[in-house]
Amino acid sequence: MENVIYIQSIPMSRIIEQKKEKVFVGLSGGVDSSVAAHLLIEQGYDVVGVFLRCYNIDGCAERDAEDARRVAEHLKIPFYVFDFEEEYKQRVVDYMIDGYKAGLTPNPDVMCNKEIKFGLFLERALKLGADYVATGHYVRLRRNDEFLNSNFETNSKFKIQNSELSLAIARDLNKDQSYFLWTLTQEQLKHSLFPLGDITKPEVRAIAKKVGLPTAEKKDSQGVCFLGMVDMKDFLTTFIKEERGDVRTVDEELVGYHKGVRFYTIGQRHFDIELLPIKGNTRKPFYIAKKDIKNNILYVAEGGEHEALTKKEVDLTGVVIDESFLKKEDEYAIEIPVMARVRYRQPLFDAVLSLSCHHSSVVGCKLQFNSPQRFVAEGQSAVFYKKDGTLIGGGVIL
Repeated sequence: MENVIYIQSIPMSRIIEQKKEKVFVGLSGGVDSSVAAHLLIEQGYDVVGVFLRCYNIDGCAERDAEDARRVAEHLKIPFYVFDFEEEYKQRVVDYMIDGYKAGLTPNPDVMCNKEIKFGLFLERALKLGADYVATGHYVRLRRNDEFLNSNFETNSKFKIQNSELSLAIARDLNKDQSYFLWTLTQEQLKHSLFPLGDITKPEVRAIAKKVGLPTAEKKDSQGVCFLGMVDMKDFLTTFIKEERGDVRTVDEELVGYHKGVRFYTIGQRHFDIELLPIKGNTRKPFYIAKKDIKNNILYVAEGGEHEALTKKEVDLTGVVIDESFLKKEDEYAIEIPVMARVRYRQPLFDAVLSLSCHHSSVVGCKLQFNSPQRFVAEGQSAVFYKKDGTLIGGGVIL
């Protein structure tokens, strides 16, 4: 750990020895990306603001684009709009719809980061002369380096050596977004900057107010970004037909009817169902415990602590793992003690990652929990970390 440093904590002006390095900042129209751009200007970068026009159904994208333009004007930086609406629809929205059709609970934020922000945006920025792209994500980027001179208290110049990069949990644990970034590759990371990794949300707000950013008081967006204020179920009914079916307890008691099992997700408490009259004592709140897609049956459990709402292990697909854990042998199996989470903002828990590998490729993966975990939904991401909070990979829950 002695040679691990957080890139955001380094005075970047001491790294840049000749021309200013150019950074294209994804300005979303929110306060986080606005402050990210401001900080990079202060650190000596040549900053360009870019609004990513993506698929949006409630019109909020136009307001956000105007807010992003106002921020760029305030910061006196160039401003562009990249139109990725068609690609976003194909790679993120259709992915989500197909997932719900299959009975899963897909994570569009993970796919957006993989395909759009650190895919298409990064590719176009590099072609236009950028050295990096930056976003307002709360996550830390770090590397293990040997410095020619590591005394940061002097004005001595130092050189960053080539080394592996990794992401780590942000200082602000309430805002940490590492969960959504587990797919990023070394090639993407070496062209990425995350200025907010060592800053808390209150500090971001304070900086925005101090420098007079137009977004300083703007509220954070909630839910799926392309939906805006549109309800997820209302959106999905455009693509998935409603189909009335039974709601049963995990003990097979019929308690009501739903409008289509694909609209619901594991662990959901507030959901639209037609409940049958209850005789006698009132029940505890129902939580969705299981979905029978074939027979269109929704199973519920009473109370959030019911054992039917927990799992002890999951199989994963599409696994990405730090290559340092892999070998070049023909066939082998390894077990890695990790910290993990299976949903956003969940506290990290102890687990064992069991991998079946062929050379440097993972062909099978199981994540075993040291203690049962609640509300594990198929289609969501399971993300793994080292004890020190370093992100080492992730996968999609089967």
